[in-house]
Amino acid sequence: MNRSRGLLALSPLLVFLAVYLVSSFMAKDFYKVPVVAAFLLASAYAILITRGGLEERVAVFSRGAGNGNVLLMIWIFVLAGVFAATAKAIGSIDAVVAATLHILPGRFILVGLFVAACFISMAIGTSVGTIVALVPIASGLASGTGAPLAMVVAAIVGGAFFGDNLSFISDTTIAATRSQECSMADKFRANIWIAGPAAIVVAVVYVVLGQGFDATAPAQEFNLLLILPYLAVIILALCGLNVLGVLSVGIFLNAVIGLLSGKFGWLGFLQSAGVGVASMGDLIIVTMLAGGMLEIIRVNGGIDWIINALTRRISGRRGAESTIALLVALANVCTANNTIAIITTGSIAREIAGHFGVDPRKSASILDTFSCIVQGILPYGAQLLMASGLAGISVASIIGCLYYPLALLVFALLAIWLRFPRI
Repeated sequence: MNRSRGLLALSPLLVFLAVYLVSSFMAKDFYKVPVVAAFLLASAYAILITRGGLEERVAVFSRGAGNGNVLLMIWIFVLAGVFAATAKAIGSIDAVVAATLHILPGRFILVGLFVAACFISMAIGTSVGTIVALVPIASGLASGTGAPLAMVVAAIVGGAFFGDNLSFISDTTIAATRSQECSMADKFRANIWIAGPAAIVVAVVYVVLGQGFDATAPAQEFNLLLILPYLAVIILALCGLNVLGVLSVGIFLNAVIGLLSGKFGWLGFLQSAGVGVASMGDLIIVTMLAGGMLEIIRVNGGIDWIINALTRRISGRRGAESTIALLVALANVCTANNTIAIITTGSIAREIAGHFGVDPRKSASILDTFSCIVQGILPYGAQLLMASGLAGISVASIIGCLYYPLALLVFALLAIWLRFPRI
């Protein structure tokens, strides 16, 4: 594929960024521009530049929008919305916030949530599941401690990606180690030297920032029964139950507790569930538009062009490792899915690593780390869309408070240029 055709294939992403950024600058506010509108224009442009009849082009777009991974994420969004709304209706969120503030001083809320997200995501192997479990209580904790809601949510999102990067049962870990033909334990030992220092630095930052936030624990009693749905969600996730099953059990418990306690009747439960689904409306549309647009980019050869362009001129191990990092990062931008990005580029990365003497443990670590970095700051990535939808704030406000992905990027680049860890 020639250069002009390759750039044309990738141009829908540039249109999306141009529309979003230019409109935000014109409005002098990044939070006023609806992401869904920017995606709608970019998607229309993607269909316009694709070859073939209109029906054929729309069919390609629809195939991407209705991709199995896209639909699975949508079902998770729907159930997450219902769980959050019904939990709020029965007072579960208020109970969890009150209990948390009794246990953890307000000035340690940020670091406490960050560390909790780190451990939970490591245990369950999914950043999405961690965000689903913790973000719904973020609003109450933010108002109770005086911390900005976006900063509280960002702490959870950052911790979620720490575990996603290192967990032995994470899809990204499995994809990275299988594609590079190394063991998970070896990849973990290489990866912890990059992610560990980044997490420590961010934890210290949260301790310092948290000194300005504090609150007196609520004087009123809280019902431990109302905390049960959240405990169940976390425990079942830690036990390895699929996130759809976890959310279904949580919704069932919310319904039972609400009906038996008189918090709502059957009609009230249905209304709360409806509110939860409606709250995810924009998120669902964005996910489908992104899936369709990215499928058109793939069909037009955008991802293949990136791979070919980056692998032409490589010299030395640092160049090889940098190329692998850039390769998976750009693939992640084009797919909005870190696991798919690793699968797409894994075989190419293995060939590059083998030719230039890069240890498979290091190449697996680079693949996983840089895909998580990009996914962690991608405004149309599932994790940030989920977090913004559950918290009711803009994606841009969360990105502005994300420290862990940036810290991870710094240590990942140092690992390449200083050649550590020595393996």
